Amino acid sequence: MRKLSVFNTVSLDGYFTDLNNDMSWAHPNRNDSEWNDFVAGNASGNGVLLFGRVTYQMMVSFWTTPQAAQMMPKVAEGMNRSQKVIFSRTLAQADWQNTTLVKGDLANEVRNMKEQAGNGMVILGSGQIVAQLTQEGLIDEYQIVVAPIVIGKGRTLFDGVQRKVGLKLEKSRTFKNGCVFLTYHLSGV
Repeated sequence: MRKLSVFNTVSLDGYFTDLNNDMSWAHPNRNDSEWNDFVAGNASGNGVLLFGRVTYQMMVSFWTTPQAAQMMPKVAEGMNRSQKVIFSRTLAQADWQNTTLVKGDLANEVRNMKEQAGNGMVILGSGQIVAQLTQEGLIDEYQIVVAPIVIGKGRTLFDGVQRKVGLKLEKSRTFKNGCVFLTYHLSGV
């Protein structure tokens, strides 16, 4: 069975986006070489990337540009090369290379994908998808970066989850830029 992970950044006060759905605060100081190596290493994985429509449109508008290739060449290469699955009922087509558009029921589609052979899957961004799949118990691992910023108001990564989800801290890592990387697995409640 394939593993489904989440990789996202939250503010110190627990928000995934601000009130305007802006996430630009989630990109820490790039002058930390250890952080840059960590990000590049994550992007070079062989997993399948899962997105909702909003995150997909944001990602494709940046990672396919010459600017992205110049700023973060390893990350841009990994993002463009990776297999991607977009969940949307409204998007007519997905033009990014190696991308499949899925319009069916999110939970059922992900259950089916998890049962298939192949590389693991990771959700980037896509807070509504994270919340829905958390509610359904379909996420195996949460990789969360806590950014050293307080934004005051916004939307949490788990808006809409209506049950307790117990998690066990598996590992943590602190970076010079102030970010803390946490990995959690399900533990039950």
